[in-house]
Amino acid sequence: SHWMWYVFPQLIGLGHSETAKFYGICDLAEATEYLEHPVLGARLIGISKVLITLDQNDPLAIFGHPDHLKLQSSMTLFSQVPSADPVFKEVIDQYFNGEWDQQTLKLLNTSEI
Repeated sequence: SHWMWYVFPQLIGLGHSETAKFYGICDLAEATEYLEHPVLGARLIGISKVLITLDQNDPLAIFGHPDHLKLQSSMTLFSQVPSADPVFKEVIDQYFNGEWDQQTLKLLNTSEI
């Protein structure tokens, strides 16, 4: 669904639609700026904390396909920000058995070079 792109943004390069490109985050620096923004960062942290409170731990059941993958990508991205709230790692642990999105990590490593 289109709302996933702006509620749980992910790196540009993971999606190919115009919506993915429009809402996509360029790199770790932009992800850091996003989290530091008083509205955007607070909303992302807030909605992520809501996820932790749910009794359900199956992202496919909650979000459907492929939005569950977008969630994993988003949480992986924002958990890599050095000053990130621990909630992003908590979502990865609860919903993805601690497994990062490898494509996000690969793109982050490429963008840092």
